[in-house]
Amino acid sequence: MSTDRSHSGYLATLMMYGLTVAAVAILSRITGRRLPERTSVLDLVTTAVAAHKLSRTVTKDAVIAPLRAPFTQPAGDGGPGEVMEQPKSDDGVAHSIGELLTCPFCFDVWAVTAFTVGRVFAPRATRLIGESFAVLAGADFLHLAYARAQQLAVQ
Repeated sequence: MSTDRSHSGYLATLMMYGLTVAAVAILSRITGRRLPERTSVLDLVTTAVAAHKLSRTVTKDAVIAPLRAPFTQPAGDGGPGEVMEQPKSDDGVAHSIGELLTCPFCFDVWAVTAFTVGRVFAPRATRLIGESFAVLAGADFLHLAYARAQQLAVQ
């Protein structure tokens, strides 16, 4: 982060996140939803892999680029099936959202929060979606391993 960039955009984004989490907590209280008693190791691993894939999809997938376009601009080549982008704006909320939409590490917090909220309000659907993203992540790694095996076979 540049030293001359204001923190107002980051603060606004943090406030948006905090307000979202607070609203979900209030809604869960009003509706009588409770947090799960415990999380299994399988749920932890599935959520971690699913959050990874969801974050990569939102922040790097070429097909999702039109949704990021109001806040991002191209910045070079990405990995297989991915694009590299950077925030369009130099400061403020637009910059902060641009960073969020181009940084899978930054977006992970939001992805994990979404899966956590889903486990409270719609556990079966969330498990299905999480498992689907985890399977997609596995398929990605298999594609990369296959491509590497092909490279090694022709050497």
